[in-house]
Amino acid sequence: MALAATYKVVLGSIAFAIFWVLAVFPAVPLLPIGRTAGSLLGAMLMVLFRVITPDEAYAAIDLPILGLLFGTMVVSIYLERADMFKYLGKLLSWKSKGAKDLICRICLVSAISSAFFTNDTSCVILTEFVLKIARQHNLPPHPFLLALASSANIGSSATPIGNPQNLVIAVQSKISFGDFLVGVLPAMLVGVSVNALMLIIMYWRLLSVHKDEEDGTGEIVGEDDVSSHRFSPATMSHISAWNSMDHVQSSPNNINGSLATHLDSLRNRVNSGDQLEIQRSPCGSIDSNDISSPIQISEDKESKAEHWKNKMWKLCVYLVTIGMLVALLMGLNMSWTAITASLALVVLDFKDARPCLEKVSYSLLLFFCGMFITVEGFNKTGIPSTLWNFMEPHAKVDRVSGIAVLAVVILLLSNVASNVPTVLLLGGRVAASAAAISASEEKKAWLILAWVSTVAGNLSLLGSAANLIVCEQARRAPHLGYTLSFWNHLKFGVPSTLIVTAIGLTLIR
Repeated sequence: MALAATYKVVLGSIAFAIFWVLAVFPAVPLLPIGRTAGSLLGAMLMVLFRVITPDEAYAAIDLPILGLLFGTMVVSIYLERADMFKYLGKLLSWKSKGAKDLICRICLVSAISSAFFTNDTSCVILTEFVLKIARQHNLPPHPFLLALASSANIGSSATPIGNPQNLVIAVQSKISFGDFLVGVLPAMLVGVSVNALMLIIMYWRLLSVHKDEEDGTGEIVGEDDVSSHRFSPATMSHISAWNSMDHVQSSPNNINGSLATHLDSLRNRVNSGDQLEIQRSPCGSIDSNDISSPIQISEDKESKAEHWKNKMWKLCVYLVTIGMLVALLMGLNMSWTAITASLALVVLDFKDARPCLEKVSYSLLLFFCGMFITVEGFNKTGIPSTLWNFMEPHAKVDRVSGIAVLAVVILLLSNVASNVPTVLLLGGRVAASAAAISASEEKKAWLILAWVSTVAGNLSLLGSAANLIVCEQARRAPHLGYTLSFWNHLKFGVPSTLIVTAIGLTLIR
């Protein structure tokens, strides 16, 4: 595609630059309106500058992606109400055999939960639990926090519902859920294993020394305290790994602003499905044998009935979720499968769904609408096509050197422009180039894009929303606060990202 008219190139570039600045720096002093408003502003400018027409703007909004995103959000909300993440958290401390065993467990649980419930959700839910486990074993927290964040990113690469960029890739490429899983799963499993091994090797001495021996301030948290931790309700939080220097205050060790507000909203939402255990005092006694009154017996029966009703409801939530995953593996339409599962859960709950639906991140859906229009307008300028035409001969996926060049470009662009815009800008072009070779190479190109753009989030603390969520949750945890610094993350993130990405590329099928 040739460059458009000069005025379209200039004005379209200005609109895209405004979108990019507000996506990467949502609290920029000159215009602190946030990412969602920034994406809508970019979209409006594309139409206002006549880079695209209003009809083209509406057509650019990808409804299947929005439907899939909405459906998986609602399912995640009901799974949280059904205590799924509480059971995952308890699995971390069950019959633990020491620090290195904990690292492996955290990596595995984080990766698997992220693949099916999204990386952001897993990090929001599990961070405080990981801190308590570390304190219980008198161990330094940061290796475990690194394990949680990095494995969440790697694990989310395995499925279309693991993160937003995979949603986009799955819908645009029309790769089925099963084919996507089979194509990336080997790379994900090996990547998580290598990541865990690197953590153990890099922090071997630290994991072998108890924290109280290092600084004399160790404090053991009782088993009951760890096991009784109740998770906050979480939605698919999806800041979606947009790198944000606004999250860093005067030094890169502190995270501020919009992420803190976002996390507060996640932590403070009311879990409308929780059943509170109320201690009832006896209404009276007949004699010294303290025989229960008829009123208390009636209350006990009602309590037992409510208990079993709650158990059956949780079972139904798990069965519906399993059914959704089976349907996805069978190749049914992903968007409508997720929407059907979410509405099935709403009906089974048999009560006003408004409290649960209010937890859906509608600002994220609006962000995607604005981003679709903005990226489409930027594509109309012809700039992305011109740059790709220059790079394409060196980025063929049928050659090792081409895969290496493509991976480097995706890695850098994902950390500069963030991963979802990277996928929207490169996806169609990379796939078209690979399709000229063969259909199998086209599928491989999409999967390479999914793998590299996701693992790229581990490069630095600012590379992914999951990293920032873990950092902020850890810093704000009551009585357990710990700051994961930018440099501590970078020392592990750079070698881990490069090694895991390279190994995974050899296993993508």
